Amino acid sequence: MRGTAFVIGATGQIGRAAVRALAKDGWEVRAASRGGGADSEWPEGVRSVAVDREDTAALAAALGDGTDVLLDCVAYGQEHARQLTGLAERIGSAVVISSCAVYEDDQGRGFDTQEEPDGFPHYPVPIPETYRTVEPGELSYGTKKVALEQELLAAGDRLPATLLRAGAIHGRYSPMLRELYFIKRALDKRPVRVLAYNGESLFSPAHTSNIAELVRLAAHRPGSRVLNAVDPRTPTVAEIGAAIDAVLGYSCETVLVDGPPPAENVGASPWSVPRPAVSDMSAAERELGYRAVTTYEDSLPETIGWTLDALRERDWREVFPRMATLYGSIFDYAAEDRWLAGR
Repeated sequence: MRGTAFVIGATGQIGRAAVRALAKDGWEVRAASRGGGADSEWPEGVRSVAVDREDTAALAAALGDGTDVLLDCVAYGQEHARQLTGLAERIGSAVVISSCAVYEDDQGRGFDTQEEPDGFPHYPVPIPETYRTVEPGELSYGTKKVALEQELLAAGDRLPATLLRAGAIHGRYSPMLRELYFIKRALDKRPVRVLAYNGESLFSPAHTSNIAELVRLAAHRPGSRVLNAVDPRTPTVAEIGAAIDAVLGYSCETVLVDGPPPAENVGASPWSVPRPAVSDMSAAERELGYRAVTTYEDSLPETIGWTLDALRERDWREVFPRMATLYGSIFDYAAEDRWLAGR
């Protein structure tokens, strides 16, 4: 037995994969979530625990005498960091999920400014962990993640913590299934699709099994560090579309637009960004001996199979309500047809 592991957010997208990876590696895993649920693919011996992580007393009670490694998949902001450091005497080391949304370019542009004119950041390719970040605070997802990181790193003498800056997370159980942009078009038999920026947009994906492998390795090598967490290669948005088509046995005409979306609700996939956002994985390879478990393309059949099952006899907005809120207009076929007719 490797030791004990406690996973907060165990039934979420990352948590499911990480519990499986840790248990298969020989850890005695307690899988904590608000509902106390379990995954049918978890190995025997995983123990589910119902706990609301916002309730520090309940979390402390669930930890009991403690754990050798704690994975927090849902930590967010300074308060969650302080909650963990307050329990440091019960935690041997921690692995905590952060985000690539923390990065900011030298003009102060980051994910928070991307909707402004020329607001998308101009990052180096690839982005190292040493690159500048937004200021910590409570204003946004990115600023809260930086606050989380800084608080935990400052407590490294009491609680060694590996912060994993995940890219665009993909795989089964995704609440933000960016691939749906292509999958639904295939299901609807759309004969054409439009891609802005010549279909060359690059935004690092991160498959849950690759993140889980980083968690497993960090559990073996405790330390205070920040590491990027993305797939080994970043495909262009056009390559993503072609790879999904290949799995589905589908083909259509792709119209490439040299520049931003040409009209409202036309050409703007969830992967479409005006400049590359590609993370560097060399630090994880060097510090943890990390090697990716899968590639974006190789992971697609499983993701697509899960998606097709989830959509069977259900509307996509019911299955992916968060995505419907953020990307509700991406299937505006009438707008596409008007633009195509007038181009």
